[in-house]
Amino acid sequence: MISALTLAVIGIGILAGVLGAILGLGGGVIVVPALEFVLPYFGRDISISQAVAVSQIGVLAVGLSGAASYLQQGLVRARTGYLLSPYTILGGAAGSFLGLVLPSRAVATVFACLLLYSAYNLLRGLKRVEVEREPSRLVPPAMTFAGIMSGLLGIGGGTVQVPVLNLLAGVPIRQAIATSTFIMGLTAVGNALVYQAGGLLDVRLAAGIALGVLIGARAGAGLQSRIPAAQLKLFFSLLLIFTAGQLLWKYWGNA
Repeated sequence: MISALTLAVIGIGILAGVLGAILGLGGGVIVVPALEFVLPYFGRDISISQAVAVSQIGVLAVGLSGAASYLQQGLVRARTGYLLSPYTILGGAAGSFLGLVLPSRAVATVFACLLLYSAYNLLRGLKRVEVEREPSRLVPPAMTFAGIMSGLLGIGGGTVQVPVLNLLAGVPIRQAIATSTFIMGLTAVGNALVYQAGGLLDVRLAAGIALGVLIGARAGAGLQSRIPAAQLKLFFSLLLIFTAGQLLWKYWGNA
């Protein structure tokens, strides 16, 4: 019989998969805080570093499932993805090593600040016209930073990649989300290997998250095309702000 804990983990994965595919996230903004907040109710404590390790498998599942659907819809800028993925892969490896040594409060604080900054950038560009623009020279270093945050925080890098692709590379929001989903799957493989080597990856939790994500991501990719671009940006931003507040309260509220 499937335990309540397993069902809760699969449920977290489904939610992460739906929102991850809709918004171009790896689902880590859902998986990492949710595992930390939900698992204690089932008698299972987990550190943020362990949650980040599990989230890498969820990111990989979102990348595989969501990207397959977006490729069928013709939304993925495959050439852009292949050109930028080396930056995120190298950054991801570096970030994963940092995740093995940094204290939990430091990781959570960086995570929260990143979410708030990404929300600010998206809200600032909320009324931006969705037309092609010349990419900025800041795109490669920004994507490397996205890779570092992916490895360190287990977020897939979408919280940085989507604003970078949309605001700096001039890619319309829907294609930015699809291309981010494509890139994050490539990045997550290396990140997961680092955390596995560091002994932080709980395979059972990761399997439950991956199963839920695979179910949710397929549904999310189909829903994304029905949501207006401005609403996508607004919902994405509000989700990031809420998650950041939850993390800061947990790690600093009782300080």
